[in-house]
Amino acid sequence: MRRLTAAFVVTLLLGGAFYVSAARRWQKYEREMQSPADDPRDANDETEFAFTRLRYRSIRNRARYQSWGIDANTSERHFITGLRRLTRIYGRSIEHIVDIDDDEMFDWPWIYIVSGGDWVLNESQAARLRAYFDRGGFLVVDDLHGESEWDQFMDGMSQVYPEARVEDLEDGHPVFHTVYNLSERLQVPGYQIVERGSMVERNNGVVPYWRVISDGKGRVQVAAFLNQDLGDAWEFSNDPLYPEEFASMAYKMGVNYVIYSMTH
Repeated sequence: MRRLTAAFVVTLLLGGAFYVSAARRWQKYEREMQSPADDPRDANDETEFAFTRLRYRSIRNRARYQSWGIDANTSERHFITGLRRLTRIYGRSIEHIVDIDDDEMFDWPWIYIVSGGDWVLNESQAARLRAYFDRGGFLVVDDLHGESEWDQFMDGMSQVYPEARVEDLEDGHPVFHTVYNLSERLQVPGYQIVERGSMVERNNGVVPYWRVISDGKGRVQVAAFLNQDLGDAWEFSNDPLYPEEFASMAYKMGVNYVIYSMTH
């Protein structure tokens, strides 16, 4: 079992050696992203895993970026670096972005969505997501806070699966024991822990939950982090002000969810 250390988190992305100035694959979406980064040298390498981010429509208007693009794309690139170092998975060094209206979704078995409490789905989008899950797709939902955001996210999921059943995971669930044994877990806060010393990001989201929606055979289709923000922890994992213990937990949790999706 490999352990994350403070030194690892600090050195995970030392300086600009990892990124180079080059044409950016997702430049067309950068106006919608919160923190776009340069593409690394190996951005075009073919690999066995890709971190795919879902571009969806939102109920919220933001001045500088869209809800789907929160933390993008610095966050996932930091996480991918960690995934490659902590496991034997040959992950693509940059993310892939797939639009919710595009059937290309079916090419990517693991998809991440941030701030799902802002999404709205139309009939065709809900049908596409249902087909995606029915074909074995796995969706990770991060940066949900408070019951209002959870309800908005579930409004969309009820369009996808009217019969969707939500489960709060117990400590013994296999997702917590793939690479790292996480029977005991930490709530992962956003950057507000640095700015104002609070574990609560918004909407009185105090208690952390690890929730899933599974099919009739018990296969997890949707895994959600409620009142947590792994994306911020990945994005600021090289910030000396962000607490190492939370960054480490975010990497461990992300690694477990990737491995779980590939083995179950």
